[in-house]
Amino acid sequence: MDSRIVKLAEIIVQHSCRLEPGERVLIEAFDLPSPDLVTELVRQAREAGAIPLVQLRNNQILKEWVQTADESTLEVAAQIDAARMREMQAYIGIRASENSADFSDVAEAALERYQQIYMKPVHFEIRVPHTKWCVMRYPTPSMAQSANMSTSAFTDFFFRVCTTDYARMEEAQKPLQRRLEQTERVRIVSPGTDLSFSIKNIPVVPCNGRRNIPDGEVFTAPVRDSVDGTISYNIPSRYQGTVFRNIQFTFEQGKIVDARCDGETERLNKILDTDEGARYIGEFSVGVNYEIQQPILDTLFDEKIGGSLHFTPGNAYTTADNGNRSSVHWDLVLGQTADFGGGELWFDDELIRRDGLFIVDDLLALNPGN
Repeated sequence: MDSRIVKLAEIIVQHSCRLEPGERVLIEAFDLPSPDLVTELVRQAREAGAIPLVQLRNNQILKEWVQTADESTLEVAAQIDAARMREMQAYIGIRASENSADFSDVAEAALERYQQIYMKPVHFEIRVPHTKWCVMRYPTPSMAQSANMSTSAFTDFFFRVCTTDYARMEEAQKPLQRRLEQTERVRIVSPGTDLSFSIKNIPVVPCNGRRNIPDGEVFTAPVRDSVDGTISYNIPSRYQGTVFRNIQFTFEQGKIVDARCDGETERLNKILDTDEGARYIGEFSVGVNYEIQQPILDTLFDEKIGGSLHFTPGNAYTTADNGNRSSVHWDLVLGQTADFGGGELWFDDELIRRDGLFIVDDLLALNPGN
């Protein structure tokens, strides 16, 4: 057993899910090339006195099922899996893929049915608000290729980032959490971006390995109707198997009134028309993991890039709730370091971060090297 897998499982069991004796944990794994991580998670969960249940899934089978499932099939599956999820105190989701674009040719209507009828009740309404959950990827040649790295170099990068010192990160995030809790208005300025909104009275949540692996963000949400201006995302995003580049949104009173991107504008707007909440923002988050510097076309990594932020159309988390509800939750990332063209982050007319680096004394500990 690779000692890095043992360390990763230890972080998930002890830090992320904090498993207690008697707690039930569902481990759901998609296309893992090796059983080692799941095996080690089962072993360590039992050592903690928890009750692990394992679901192994295959993306090719899931794709065929999503393409052919009618509403009644999805409703039955959602009913069964929702009943199981209600019995869980914790959830661990691990996804790998031989081809990250496998779902790109699935009909949009089928994907929308799957999101609305299955994913929303099982995951957004039960798993997210009512379990201790952790979701992550697993390194594969496909991920390495997306990152433009060799498989061995990407695997080393993956384990270095995913097994970071999350306790130290937790301490460093506390001043940023306090800053956001005391802030009423935020302004974001970057090439093609000038956006402002209120976060008054919205809770602030630091993320340091409790929910995602890797981690490194502090999030809240805008007051739903307060967003005005334009944002131009400069980091590509893969959503439902399609890669979207140079997405630009214009907001009026919180709503996305104009949405465009390179080559996929029609598909972009269909996603935003999934339901009413998809054209409103459910999350604003500041990325602070400077171990991650370049995008790899995987949201779980890209949204944590040090010096970035993400501004998410769709569902708000109940832990930082602005009331927006949607079956969509799409973390779109804007990099503000010099490599991405720079940018500014303002809290109540005070410049907090310039070109991806914090410039106020109480937040300097978050910068690289500190």
